[in-house]
Amino acid sequence: MRELQNVAVQLVPVRTEHIDGIYKAAHDSRIWKHMSVDLMEKENVIQYVNDALQRKGKDFAFVIVNNSSKEIIGVTWFLDYSAANKSVEIGSTWLNPTYWRSTINTNCKYLLLKYCFEELKLNRVQIKTGHENIRSQKAIERIGATKEGILRNHMIRKEGKIRHTVMYSIIIEEWVEIKRHFEENLLQD
Repeated sequence: MRELQNVAVQLVPVRTEHIDGIYKAAHDSRIWKHMSVDLMEKENVIQYVNDALQRKGKDFAFVIVNNSSKEIIGVTWFLDYSAANKSVEIGSTWLNPTYWRSTINTNCKYLLLKYCFEELKLNRVQIKTGHENIRSQKAIERIGATKEGILRNHMIRKEGKIRHTVMYSIIIEEWVEIKRHFEENLLQD
């Protein structure tokens, strides 16, 4: 995978030299409420980066860099990439809360989707979130993804609570219209 960028963000493949920047961006407990990991401790960040580097092939992590500040402000992933099925999942995305409700995540999704459909020539991109993560569901719906359903009792969260997973997708036949929607409505501040 290569670096992706526009005027707002850069998505840079995760490297070990990103550990300190990830740790700084991740040091807010609000981030981890709905996530399967918790990066509040430096040791967890080191393990997270090492895991990301070992998982290349089906999964691929990018640090999210704010172009204005040049600081790492989060991470996003390609998960379960399948060349045979021409599909991938965009997920495990987190941002420092300073950037919640900004256009940063929208810009990230645009870059990732554009890369998936226009360069990788994929047929399907899925995005999923927990049933309690209403903020994430609204963001996914805002970009034009189709809600496909709910996987009941799909996961057990880190605190032992059951999570139902809300599934969304965008398919190649929808990309032209969704791309137009991004460019006309979503990428502006």
